[in-house]
Amino acid sequence: MDEDSRYMEMALEEARQALAQGEVPVGAVAVLDGSVVGRGHNRPIGLCDPTAHAEIQALRQAAHRLGSHRLPGSTLYVTLEPCLLCAGALIQARVRRLVFGASDAKAGAVVSLYRALEDARLNHQVEVTSGVLAVQAEILLKDFFAAKRRTGDRGLL
Repeated sequence: MDEDSRYMEMALEEARQALAQGEVPVGAVAVLDGSVVGRGHNRPIGLCDPTAHAEIQALRQAAHRLGSHRLPGSTLYVTLEPCLLCAGALIQARVRRLVFGASDAKAGAVVSLYRALEDARLNHQVEVTSGVLAVQAEILLKDFFAAKRRTGDRGLL
C-alpha cells in the first residue's frame, strides 16, 4: 500500500468514528515528516459548533501538538473534498499538500465548485491530489445519507 493510501485509511477510520457518533462521516489526518500530528472527524452536531469539521479538528490538534498555528511542510488527508471554510483553514495553516478521497459537487472548494487552493491572488497555494480511496469514502457517505432518507431524518439532507 502506498503512503497516500495508508494515511487515507487512517482518515477513513476517523470518518467511521464520526458515523458512529451520528455525524456526517468525514475524517482527516494531518501528517508532517512521516508522523501523524493531528486526527479529526466531523463533530459539528455533537459540539454544537459549525466549524467542527474533520479538517479543522485535525489542523487544531496538529497546531497544538506542534506549538504553532502554521504547519508548513504538512499534508492533510481528508475523505471528502474540503468546503470553503476548510480550504481557507488549509491556506491559513500553510499546509503544503492536500490529499482527498471523494469529490463534493455541492460544497467542494478545491476542484468541484471552486479552486480556492490554487488561487494565485492568495498568499499561499496548496498542492492537491484527489481521488485517493474515493470509492470507500463515497460508500460511507452514500450509505449515511441513504439511511437518513429511509428514517425520514431530513436534518442533514
